[in-house]
Amino acid sequence: MKASRPIPFALGCLAAVLIETQTAEAADSRAQASARGGATRIQSQPRRSTPSKSYPTFGSVDRRAPELDALLAPDARMEKLADGFTWSEGPVWRSASSDLLFSDVPKNRIHRWSESDGLSVFLEPSGYTGHSLKFREPGSNGLATDRAGNLLVCQHGDRRVSRLRPDGSFEPLAEFVNGRRLNSPNDLCVAANGDIYFTDPPYAHEGLDASPLKELLFNGVYLRRRNGELVLLTDRIPFPNGIALSPDGKTLYVNQSDPRSPVISSFPVRPDGTVGDGSTFFDASALLPGRKGLPDGLKVDERGNLWSSGPGGILVISPAGKLLGILDTGVPTANCNWGDDGRTLYITADTQLLRIRTLVRGAGWDRR
Repeated sequence: MKASRPIPFALGCLAAVLIETQTAEAADSRAQASARGGATRIQSQPRRSTPSKSYPTFGSVDRRAPELDALLAPDARMEKLADGFTWSEGPVWRSASSDLLFSDVPKNRIHRWSESDGLSVFLEPSGYTGHSLKFREPGSNGLATDRAGNLLVCQHGDRRVSRLRPDGSFEPLAEFVNGRRLNSPNDLCVAANGDIYFTDPPYAHEGLDASPLKELLFNGVYLRRRNGELVLLTDRIPFPNGIALSPDGKTLYVNQSDPRSPVISSFPVRPDGTVGDGSTFFDASALLPGRKGLPDGLKVDERGNLWSSGPGGILVISPAGKLLGILDTGVPTANCNWGDDGRTLYITADTQLLRIRTLVRGAGWDRR
């Protein structure tokens, strides 16, 4: 896991092999996106479920170390808020509207949930705004908000990171590397200064790395500066996924969703936002037997603890890399994020949306 390089750059692996042709479909998709400006639509009359103030409990809390008691009350329980999704992902809380947005990746849809309104469709399509191409997972994935409160979207099918405009169209923020499309941006986080870090694995594509639509010969982790410059931080993680910064912004964590190496890597962040060599922060291999899931999305709380999806559900890991406990969902679990007053952890777990109260707030909550 080597250090950062700015774009444009001469990648050794790309210098050896040049992709000279694209499928007609890929070219057609690019032309359509350019003509549309990436436009999409926000549901004017969203489908709603009847809101409920009483929710069933779900799963259990597996306490592995006494330090967990400072993060979760003894009686803390997960609640199931909604279900029926194909693969729920990328939750983000919007303080201004007191609601949660999250993706259903295969359905190409962003849902909205609030205590007052229940569940509705917020945005459709959310990740692929074209028509001619077929993707394994076409929709939006990771979501975040920038410092102005605008929604940032990892778009699998359109293969870019975008900002949602008020009119429902998308403003592309990161889309090409030396003229080649990104693979399928998966997850992202925003630094205190507004820079965006994101991962770019091949999960949108049928055949993953073998897909003829994949234009890059690697899967990367990137920094997108506020001025628009795109920097490749590493191309050494085969399947990069969740990404998060420590509270002080000095460490970048990246999950790898690979059953052969289900690890969380950490990278020291330099003053210019690039990173030094990475190392293994936590290896989840020992948790795989008998449990569903891999390291996927992750978040960090204000004390520097990691809350990462992994085998069994959400792994709670100390800043020193010690496993403190598992929010055992019993299902493959994609991601999590804090909402409400900063002490409610929302969890996207397979077909379901869950939540649990914590004694600690999410990192950066004091800046909201």
